[in-house]
Amino acid sequence: MHKKKWLAVVAAAALTVTGCASTASQNAGTGSGGGGGGTPVSIMVGGLNKQIYLPFMLAQRLGYYQRQGLDVTLQDEGAGVDATTNMVAGKVDGVGGFYDHTIAMQGLGQSMESVVSMLTTPGEVELCRNEVKGQIHSPADWAGRNLGVTDLGSSTDFLTQYLAQKNGTDPSKIHRVGVQSGSTLIGALQHGNVDCAMTTEPTVSTALAQGAAYILLDMRTAQGTAEQLGGQYPATSLYLTTSYVDSHPDIVQKLVNAYVDTLKWIQAHNGAQVADVMPADYYAGSGKDAYAKAFDNEKGIYNPTGLMPPNGPPTNLAVLQAFNPDVKGKNIDLSKTYTDKFVQAAK
Repeated sequence: MHKKKWLAVVAAAALTVTGCASTASQNAGTGSGGGGGGTPVSIMVGGLNKQIYLPFMLAQRLGYYQRQGLDVTLQDEGAGVDATTNMVAGKVDGVGGFYDHTIAMQGLGQSMESVVSMLTTPGEVELCRNEVKGQIHSPADWAGRNLGVTDLGSSTDFLTQYLAQKNGTDPSKIHRVGVQSGSTLIGALQHGNVDCAMTTEPTVSTALAQGAAYILLDMRTAQGTAEQLGGQYPATSLYLTTSYVDSHPDIVQKLVNAYVDTLKWIQAHNGAQVADVMPADYYAGSGKDAYAKAFDNEKGIYNPTGLMPPNGPPTNLAVLQAFNPDVKGKNIDLSKTYTDKFVQAAK
């Protein structure tokens, strides 16, 4: 989404957001519903079939929402920035997306908070098409290149610009292109529409298996994330507007209970067991075995407790303050961008 459009949508949504969140489930579009007859809740996820967002669908497949008396509708949206826009507009109750959106939105005067942290690293990988292997060795070689991101204004967009600047490339000298993930991203690489692109599993494994790309940098491990970003970078979370959290603490607690249980389940199971639970279309592109292997390779990205890593938010803030005009120069109160009280109560 272009910045002017994004700002206009947020501004318009802010005029009508009061009171909308409580009716969001009734206004929600098509998605994956639990059908359990419990309290309705709608959550929009920035790419449901991405492994970085695994806990949202996994909780449904395991029956954890229903066990909490919730009927959760999961809606798929290609980019977290667009999911956030829908939440601000009152179309959904919450978002499954990267925590850093709560920081960016505070810079725009919107208050929202993460209530459970699911990933302690971004799980992102920078892939480049094989034809540029001798030309692009690091983000220092990105000037003048077309770089794929999920969408303009997305977390991958933030990270791409940060990595360019960190490696001495002026972000204004790169061309960022929204290519989503999966087959559209792989197609963009294969057809030369982008030279490199940031994505996650299972797209990474599929692209490598097809011989469409090579790995330029890898943030699927704590070490790889620290090397690229300077520290922990909390990523996937459930975040909601502060007004919703304050007015629906019982629902939020039940959601967090379900996710804490899901995160514990993840720690006790392997990729083959995960693949057996998930819908078949989640691994249609790469195959069930590849999906399972991809999970096993990056299992360490998942937060075993759900608590926000205390040293993480400052890293997120540093990334955004480096270039994002919505955050740069703003007085951001990180304590208002997340809360651990629901996770602590779940424990």
